[in-house]
Amino acid sequence: MFMKLPPNIDEELKLYFEKNKIAKDKQDAIRAKVLDLYRSTTYDPEEPIGIVAAQSLSEPATQMTMRTYHFAGTAGIQVTLGLPRMLEIFDARKEPRTPTMNVYLKPGFNIDQVKEAAEKIKEVKLKDVVLSTTLDLTDMWIKCKIDMDKVRKLGIDPVKVAKAIKIKNTRSEFEGDTLTVTAKKSDVSNLRKLKYTIMETHLSGIKGITQVVVTKEGDEWMINTLGSNLKKVYAVDGVDPSRTTSNNIFEVLDVLGVEAAREAIVKQAQYTMEEQGLGIDVRYIMLLADLMTLSGGIKAIGRYGISGQKSSVLVRASFEETKKHFTGAAIRGESDPLLGTVENIIMNQVAPIGTGAFDLVGKIPGSDKKPAKKAKKKSK
Repeated sequence: MFMKLPPNIDEELKLYFEKNKIAKDKQDAIRAKVLDLYRSTTYDPEEPIGIVAAQSLSEPATQMTMRTYHFAGTAGIQVTLGLPRMLEIFDARKEPRTPTMNVYLKPGFNIDQVKEAAEKIKEVKLKDVVLSTTLDLTDMWIKCKIDMDKVRKLGIDPVKVAKAIKIKNTRSEFEGDTLTVTAKKSDVSNLRKLKYTIMETHLSGIKGITQVVVTKEGDEWMINTLGSNLKKVYAVDGVDPSRTTSNNIFEVLDVLGVEAAREAIVKQAQYTMEEQGLGIDVRYIMLLADLMTLSGGIKAIGRYGISGQKSSVLVRASFEETKKHFTGAAIRGESDPLLGTVENIIMNQVAPIGTGAFDLVGKIPGSDKKPAKKAKKKSK
């Protein structure tokens, strides 16, 4: 956008010429120079340049990143990215909003073997193989018509379908293609709740993994999942445990240890930033990951984690919940030795960094010279 010409530019120039007593033969040259200056300027003087510059940096980094992102080529799977994902990582949330895994298989697997492994991983519930349901409010039973072709395709033993339903005060029977569940107690209000519980019965696969999608990465096939369970996925035949990863950092900690959890924090934070087109030096992320895993577990960077557990009262109070920290410190009789940077800045003292990190000790040139002694008068 070019700079707009003021509507009264001719009047302003006329006043300028009269005030400065500029000759008429020079006025045209000055006018042309002023108009060229306006046309060559690529901003609008009516807009504050500072706000425009701030928006160009802050808006993409916050507003444009607060969205979910579809995996390329995997319809239906969404993962939380952007600012919400960064909060999950550095607030050390126990469960991510959308837990996912990238499951790699050992070399040599073809597409059919990969699909077979994906079927073993995906959780199958009773509702996935039911065609229709019927409720009888008089005799208190629920009948489910089962898709037997789908049951056989998924490799589920039909005999185990009825045994899989383990609900108190119910009796299950499977005959032909019909599953009948009878409630022992006559409670009409709970019959629909019972139906929901039956539909959620686990039949096969790994619990919590609700969706699997086979994709190709480079020259090999891999499995993207919605839901995460590293320990059980590692036990599936053909899975390569050295490359299979999860975005659930606490699960990585439990299964693989603190070093793997630290690496997961770095990789997940880096991936989230890069997906939004934002570049950041990996050393900053590594520093945060080191702080979070220093104790052998995972601590959040926040009021209930690293920032809220510092030894200095002033540092804790400067972050959040100032009144709470000062009141608690007064009750416990805490003192602050003012050894860090933040607390000294608060107290308007020299911070122990840079030239303030040491005391200068040295000799001033010429200060060690002793005054010359006066010569004694010779006695006559």
